[in-house]
Amino acid sequence: MGEVLHITLFTLGVAILSTLLILPPGVALGWLLARRQWRGKSIVETLVALPLVIPPVATGLILLKLFGRRGALGRLSENLFGVEIVFTWKAVVLATAVMSLPLLVRAARVAFEEVPARLETVARTLGAGPWRVFLSISLPLARRGLLAGTVLAFARALGEFGATVMVAGMIPGETITLALGIYQDVQLGHDASAFGLLGISVVLAFGAVFFSERLLRREVR
Repeated sequence: MGEVLHITLFTLGVAILSTLLILPPGVALGWLLARRQWRGKSIVETLVALPLVIPPVATGLILLKLFGRRGALGRLSENLFGVEIVFTWKAVVLATAVMSLPLLVRAARVAFEEVPARLETVARTLGAGPWRVFLSISLPLARRGLLAGTVLAFARALGEFGATVMVAGMIPGETITLALGIYQDVQLGHDASAFGLLGISVVLAFGAVFFSERLLRREVR
């Protein structure tokens, strides 16, 4: 029971932290894709969506090569901050953040596209600066869509497996999430424990998706 509680709390903590980390860049990128045109925009859109379509283990392998001891970002992190990322809880946060970012960006883009551009134009003609227009008009009008996207990203982080197992491994008490715990218990033949973790995963995911759908329906109304 203590181990199950630890895994559940660890998974929730990782999902919350990774969602908070991707929130500022995800919202900013969603706004840029909705409101700005620039050369190479299609490439950026494709790169952002890539983790949704390639195998998660492939994303994990890329992260492992980038943030491993021989990777450029891994050496940079170790030299500047003395922090090793791979096969630690930080790698779990990294993997879940990368895998859930596309959902947040897509939701943010749709939310900002539904904000009438004429309202922003009127505000600018009245002397409001870009930040004031964003904070007083764009962000409040898009808030429900942004919140729904945030909840979806959180739900995706809860269930992340493929990228996490590649870059963080399965270290008891260190990197085991609900998804990794289910896989490990099945491999060891601990079916009862696996179904217990499965039940917790379903309840958490159902609650997050249900809340997100309710927000989206209210937005449509």
